[in-house]
Amino acid sequence: MGFGKLGITHLRNNLFMKLLLLFSLITILTIISFSYFMYRSMSQAAINRELDIQKKAMTNVNNYLGQKYDSAQSILFGLYRDSSLAAGVSFMLQHPFQEYVQHSLEQYNMGGTSTWNDGLDYFKNRLEDDADIRNLMLYSVDQQVLYVLSHNRPMRMISANAAHSYIPDVMALDNKSVSLPNVWLRDAANQWDNHLYSVRTPISDKQTLKNIGQQVVFFSSDGIWNVLSNEQAELKGTILVLSSDGGVLFDSSDRYYGKPYPHMDQVNAMYEHNDLSKTDYVTKLTQNKGDFIVVGLMPKEELAASSWRIGSTIFSIGAVCIVIAILLPSLVVLNVAKRTNLIIRFTRKVKQGDLTARIQDNREDELGQISRSFNEMIDELNQYIDRVYKAEIKQKHTELTALQARVNPHFLYNTLEVIRMRAISQGAHDVGEMIYSLSALFRSFVQQKRNYTLKDELEACRLYLELFQIRYKDKFTYSIACDPRLASRRVMKMSLQPIIENYIVHGLRSESTDNELHIRVRLEEPFLHVQVEDNGNGISPERLKEIGMLLQSEETEGESFGLRSINQRLKLLYGGKFGIEVHSEAGRGTCIDVWLPADDGKEGHDV
Repeated sequence: MGFGKLGITHLRNNLFMKLLLLFSLITILTIISFSYFMYRSMSQAAINRELDIQKKAMTNVNNYLGQKYDSAQSILFGLYRDSSLAAGVSFMLQHPFQEYVQHSLEQYNMGGTSTWNDGLDYFKNRLEDDADIRNLMLYSVDQQVLYVLSHNRPMRMISANAAHSYIPDVMALDNKSVSLPNVWLRDAANQWDNHLYSVRTPISDKQTLKNIGQQVVFFSSDGIWNVLSNEQAELKGTILVLSSDGGVLFDSSDRYYGKPYPHMDQVNAMYEHNDLSKTDYVTKLTQNKGDFIVVGLMPKEELAASSWRIGSTIFSIGAVCIVIAILLPSLVVLNVAKRTNLIIRFTRKVKQGDLTARIQDNREDELGQISRSFNEMIDELNQYIDRVYKAEIKQKHTELTALQARVNPHFLYNTLEVIRMRAISQGAHDVGEMIYSLSALFRSFVQQKRNYTLKDELEACRLYLELFQIRYKDKFTYSIACDPRLASRRVMKMSLQPIIENYIVHGLRSESTDNELHIRVRLEEPFLHVQVEDNGNGISPERLKEIGMLLQSEETEGESFGLRSINQRLKLLYGGKFGIEVHSEAGRGTCIDVWLPADDGKEGHDV
């Protein structure tokens, strides 16, 4: 109980934890809501897509069967267009076959048209032209005879006398244009394949318009798969083709062949779309000229499986987003809380009297600025204490130190050397190198040389850069390129080093690891052209314009003092054509061109 109260109190008093919990709650609710609405939208889109694919396939099947119906009709239309051929077929259906053969021979011997006796050949050719036709039958009403044509089989003539066969009754009663093959016609044609549908068309005499028989075409429903080949890979559910009485003309699932469709009453009662049952979506297309129905069944379980896959993917992505959206801000908040607690801890140290406490935070954000302001406040407080309580002692000590430094300047070099050797003996070789470079740099500044050369100035730059290369280790590199023949040219002292210092102070990016500085020296008569180029912070266009104006001013203090000093001294010593030029782009680096005299500055003197 005590731990629970302690946790609640900690949470109530911890601002960062409350912000984190609030942000986490908002993030979780937002991502869950977005994921849910996306799931609903994408699931419905997936269902509509599957239904559209099925409906497209159904349309193709509907068009295909319509074409087959028209194909069966076109057989008789082609017959009627040839009067001689139509007359021969009419004679055949209204007279015994022997009389038809005898009459055909008479017509041929009398020089009649050669197509008069080609009726059966015409139908045989149309049968061979369509691979989906299994049987083509011609029924004579007057003679009660059934002519059966099949692929690769001779024509059969079957007597269909009403006393011995039900075929005349079937042909008289069955007036549906597209239906299942009648069992008596199947028996006559010896055709028991379940994957068939028939198209019946009445045959009339062209002259008297009297009905003299019927044409019956048995088509294979397997040909429908050809029109489904493009959608077959993506097609789901079942496509049925039903006759008006419930006969199954085609079944993509192969479940209902050979038996009537059990839900025909519901299909006839429904509109284009409906739920035939609780388990299926149903789509219906009707074909008036063929009197058949195309029905599409889409199981809801199959669509639910697709929706489940979509949902699992969406919610998995949502879970990952929640983890990332909470983890990253949590790390940031915990880091800010840690830095805030550090500031609080140091303020308590100062409160307890420790005026040496300093917060080590070099970042540029608000907490970094607070830390620096805190350190500056402590520094000013210490300075105030020093001024009030230690002013006189400190003044005397400073005067004594300055006097000793003036009396023996070599004391500094010797002391630095002792420190360097001590650092090396303790294994701190990088400290030793820094002290050595600093000592050499001090010597170059203090010592007086009559002939100060380009080599001396580049060496001073090198020593200065070595200090910072050791300081930044792998974050900073530099290069100095100079023709050795130019090394002995006399130059003005401190003509390049302030530029290097300016880069270190303003241009170097301490957080980056690719800081580079390049010094190149070229002879371009009458100039000795020195180019100092870096990839540092660069200078904004406004600031670059201000620097250009400062270079032309006569100020001896203030901003850009080093650059102004070099520029003014070069112009005073050697003329207005010498000086420096600054080129820069913010975030890309700075290039400073220094134009020195190539004739050793004979008109000038050492400074």
